[in-house]
Amino acid sequence: QVQLQESGGGSVQAGDSLTLSCAVSGTFDRYAMGWFRQAPGKEREFVAVITWNGATTFYSDSVKGRFTISRDNTKDTIALQMNSLKPEDTAVYYCAYDCNKFSKTWSVASWGQGTQVTVSS
Repeated sequence: QVQLQESGGGSVQAGDSLTLSCAVSGTFDRYAMGWFRQAPGKEREFVAVITWNGATTFYSDSVKGRFTISRDNTKDTIALQMNSLKPEDTAVYYCAYDCNKFSKTWSVASWGQGTQVTVSS
């Protein structure tokens, strides 16, 4: 029932900025939302998460200070502002619905189809 539609991916040069957006169809409020990414040959990894009311955000160490996650509950959307992009940021980025963390493991109720982000040096 819940569907996530991502947009904003593309190819950029190192140091550039890019903004990803995710529109959610279904219940949006009261659920933590996040972004994950998966590079070729690697496991999917956590990038950022935002609580249901937007009061708290968390980031992976690799993107902290460069990426910013936000949400607009009136529009049922979340965004990931990516600045100072690096080649190692190259990956498929996935919007994640209803994110919960149990020790070192993330639980996600629904995933978007993913959007490719390619950063060239």
